[in-house]
Amino acid sequence: MQKKLFSLYELMILRRPLLTLLVTLLILGLLATHLPNFKLDASADSLVLEGDKDLEYSRQITKRYGSEDFLLVTYRPEQDLLSAPVLAELDQLRLELAALAGVSSVVTILDIPLLESPQASIDDLASGESINSLRNINIDKDLVRKELSTSPLYKNLLTSVDNKTTVLQVNLERDQRYIELLEHREALRELKKQGGWTPAQETELVKSSAVFRDYAVEFNDRQSQLVEQVRVILDNYRDDAVLFLGGVPMIAADMISFVKSDLVVFGTGILIFIVVTMMIIFKRVTWVVLPLLTCLSTVVFMLGLITWLDWRMTVISSNFVALLLIITLSITIHLVVRYREFVATHPEYDQATLVRNTAMQMLKPCLFTTLTTNVAFSSLVVSGIRPVIDFGWMMTIGVSMALVLSFVVLPAGLMLLKKPEGINSSASSPSLTRYFAAFTERRGKLILLCSVLLLCLSLWGVSILKVENRFIDYFKESTEIYQGMEVIDAQLGGTIPLEIILDVDKSSSLKEPSGELFKKTGNQKQAANDFEDAFGDEFDDEFSAEDDFAGDDNFESSIWFSRAGLGRIEQVHDYLDSLDETGKVMSLATVSKILEKLSPGFDDIQLALIQSKLPTDIADIIVTPFLDEDIDQARITVRVMETSHTLRRDELLKQIKSHLVNELGFKEQHVHLTGMLVLYNNMLQSLFRSQILTIGAVFIGITLMFVFLFRSLSLALLAIAPNLLASGIVLGGMGLAGIPLDIMTVTIAAIAIGIGVDDTIHYVHRFKEEFVVDRNYIATMYRCHASTGRAMYYTSVTIVVGFSILALSNFNPSIYFGLLTAGAMVAALMGALLLLPQLLITFKPLGPEH
Repeated sequence: MQKKLFSLYELMILRRPLLTLLVTLLILGLLATHLPNFKLDASADSLVLEGDKDLEYSRQITKRYGSEDFLLVTYRPEQDLLSAPVLAELDQLRLELAALAGVSSVVTILDIPLLESPQASIDDLASGESINSLRNINIDKDLVRKELSTSPLYKNLLTSVDNKTTVLQVNLERDQRYIELLEHREALRELKKQGGWTPAQETELVKSSAVFRDYAVEFNDRQSQLVEQVRVILDNYRDDAVLFLGGVPMIAADMISFVKSDLVVFGTGILIFIVVTMMIIFKRVTWVVLPLLTCLSTVVFMLGLITWLDWRMTVISSNFVALLLIITLSITIHLVVRYREFVATHPEYDQATLVRNTAMQMLKPCLFTTLTTNVAFSSLVVSGIRPVIDFGWMMTIGVSMALVLSFVVLPAGLMLLKKPEGINSSASSPSLTRYFAAFTERRGKLILLCSVLLLCLSLWGVSILKVENRFIDYFKESTEIYQGMEVIDAQLGGTIPLEIILDVDKSSSLKEPSGELFKKTGNQKQAANDFEDAFGDEFDDEFSAEDDFAGDDNFESSIWFSRAGLGRIEQVHDYLDSLDETGKVMSLATVSKILEKLSPGFDDIQLALIQSKLPTDIADIIVTPFLDEDIDQARITVRVMETSHTLRRDELLKQIKSHLVNELGFKEQHVHLTGMLVLYNNMLQSLFRSQILTIGAVFIGITLMFVFLFRSLSLALLAIAPNLLASGIVLGGMGLAGIPLDIMTVTIAAIAIGIGVDDTIHYVHRFKEEFVVDRNYIATMYRCHASTGRAMYYTSVTIVVGFSILALSNFNPSIYFGLLTAGAMVAALMGALLLLPQLLITFKPLGPEH
């Protein structure tokens, strides 16, 4: 079977090299026509777990409470923030931002209602009259400063405590078309889960998904343009103030910019480095041009293919091009080294025989290196995160195409060239790899001892490997994203949103697990009793009197909007506010705290009056975002300190849920945590479960492939050992260095395994061939180090230095990716050139020596 396949390969590729190259060029040309449609995606959806129930719930909450996307502009003037010139400039900035297409409103300190400057009454609040703002030229600014820094509503919301920095919230118009397309796609996905799915519905889902993806690109482009327009406006004000831009749309726009930069700059940098490296190694233009053409062909083919398939490049797959270049180069280097060996050892062969023998000798090891690499990358497909899944498929297909094109372009190109002259045998020429062989011969026990110690250290490092990270650490301190998030966290109440949703439990009257109503004293206890009554049969009768008092026959008060209800929410509010990781907390308890200042001892009748008569502009600030009266649902929003070094998302979420259920007596099914913090945490936890726990399965799969390839279980186990150690060193090193497992570094394990096994396969395959010559393990090791070991060394050096270029990126995950990949390759090379030969010499899996 193998001979028939190779005969077919020889007939179609080697005997028709010019036709082969022309057909390849035609296919590449057709795929290249799709490159202008190449798209990037850095939206928030690309950072969440696909099929996550919390994602579906989060979208429901966003729709219910009408949350909008927004940009934040921090503004720190050189003069007094409340001085007339600064306020005038702030107002001018507001007008310019509000005039931009796509902006619905701009919230500043100029327009907010001031309730304590001077102190307003409940009647003022209910009527909306006599409510001051900073636009009143006669307002007492000392009172304003005090209110902005101490008010439960405004503290750490629009100004810093020192009243030197303020923030402008630029609310963006909701794109109804985007929402409709998203809801339609999600509705179809939900129908598919329920069963009874028809081919027509599948076609509609595919079409709906494609339409949404295309519109999402337009949507992201518009938001990116809006971000740039905002920056242009801000540049005109930087002489008199320090300004930073923040917000999810800005982060998404900048991340796309970083990805584009990494694709172009580092892809080009690695190509240049490949040219220089190949010239240094082989010293002939031929060995630069042919490998380079092979690498470029693979990249063009894959970029055209993924564009045609409408796969989007994300921050996770941003290094896809660099990886593909390196993997293709690895295959071509092994082919070139083997070809040059044949030229040196068999000068009597003609060009056709040399190329044929090279392809025949290298096909099996290269095929198995591709298969084992694909086993490693396919582990990413089970992650449940769409960008990680796509990256896994991209690499699996890309590695396969690297093999195909390496055995098409390079051999066909060689068939059109003359046989080179003056090539010496690599086995007889000095090589650095021969020093590795000598060290292994003399220090074999030391290598085994060091390997055991490194394994133990790696296991310890893996045991403390964490999945928590600070999103701010994705960016360098010089970037606006980092600086803006730091200012917002330190002075303006936090960045990452968390929402706590409380549903009413009418059956239990919000009782604690003990069966008793939550304990109160004095007026609070009476309020609690009133709240319990509100759940009973007398609830409607009680509030019918309030309806009459309010003068609105249609008015219905929410259970939460009572003294007891507000007190219950205040318990949760105060607990959240007490946590070190949280910043600004907003809820209906804010209303309670404000009313307590305006009218101590207010009662439910006054609350009913306020709720029925509260002006819309004030209700939209203190009530509407935190209460859905139709279903009696309360919402509490929290901004979490992303810059906190103590932040442990998973622990924080579990702690909050446990406290509300076990300490405050809420039923678990009536407490929901949602928001970006929850979705991002779900994604990180999924990464840990799906990747770390599947590494074992990957190694089992690769070991079975080794058994099939080498026809020996003992040889397979020895061959897998260096790869286990290399992966352990990388993951353990991350744990010891405190580098978290995240959306980028999670792929390092797959890369370390996938590329690392290549060296092992090539070495063991060549070792078996050479061992039959004299059945001497030491002599065989020297020959392998001088031949295939040299190719492994060239490949590894190219990868290490090439990926080290990524250290210049503005995107820290790319830096980690580059340096960790380089470290993985160093560990894999050392394992293949030191540990593996020592294991072969020690255990003699090929039988006794002669």
